[in-house]
Amino acid sequence: MSGRVMPNPAGRLDPAAVLELFKPVTWFPPVWAFLCGAVSAGAPFDGKWGFLALGLLLAGPMVCATSQAVNDWFDRHVDAINEPGRPIPSGRIPGRWGLWIALFWSGLSLLIGAALGPWGFGATVLALILAWLYSAPPLRLKRNGWLGCAATGLSYETLPWITAAAIMAGGAPRPEILLVALLYGIGAHGIMTLNDFKAIEGDRRTGIASLPVLLGPERAARVACWMMAVPQLGVVALLLAWGAMLSPIIILGLLGVQAWAMRRMMTDPRRLAPWYNATGVGPYVLGMLAAAFALRGMA
Repeated sequence: MSGRVMPNPAGRLDPAAVLELFKPVTWFPPVWAFLCGAVSAGAPFDGKWGFLALGLLLAGPMVCATSQAVNDWFDRHVDAINEPGRPIPSGRIPGRWGLWIALFWSGLSLLIGAALGPWGFGATVLALILAWLYSAPPLRLKRNGWLGCAATGLSYETLPWITAAAIMAGGAPRPEILLVALLYGIGAHGIMTLNDFKAIEGDRRTGIASLPVLLGPERAARVACWMMAVPQLGVVALLLAWGAMLSPIIILGLLGVQAWAMRRMMTDPRRLAPWYNATGVGPYVLGMLAAAFALRGMA
């Protein structure tokens, strides 16, 4: 729901608004990265389905949902400008309920993370710290487009990938996995930059220096394209150096689709950035899976 603010004079908590607060559509990137990490480890899945299910729950409906709740609470004044129909500024989540939900979901995430052993718990702690630092004062990393997008990209892609690989392998992931996971996390910086295009007006009025505000839409879109493309080329180069053949070709083909979408987006970045996120991100994440299978074959 967006647009007109709906009053809530009774101060009642709307259960449907809580689900909207958690933004289920945003759970896909960390869940997908967790799956890629599990594939890349090269370990058999037999006997580990319970850990995988728990990890997927943790990556999406728990930690990612927590980050969305934290962000919406500390962004409530910005959302009142950009998206007044969001659950908190609209009053469908009244009072300080948004903060209590974020705190409770953080604690519940820690409990689930602990069930995944040291790697799962450590990753959960780090992800939650980044979520709060991204949105909450005094640091509020999102006030700087470079730092905020870096924190989000690493949290959404690199961290769940490494965590899943460690859980599957029963220890530290191989260096090849760490490198590829890091590159895809860096590439996600560009995706997060394009996601900021929808909030340019509110960000500008509230002092948030997102890249579209800092650089302007055209330069920010160009930076985002390079941030997405260069790490993928790095993955291709690494896979070729490690002896893989099919996966690098697949990733290059998928990058070609992204290049076509990037060219179209650059004709009107402010209007077409959301279109790119709906069109060009798909080939990016498919390339992640291709890289994961290549890494699995090297195990």
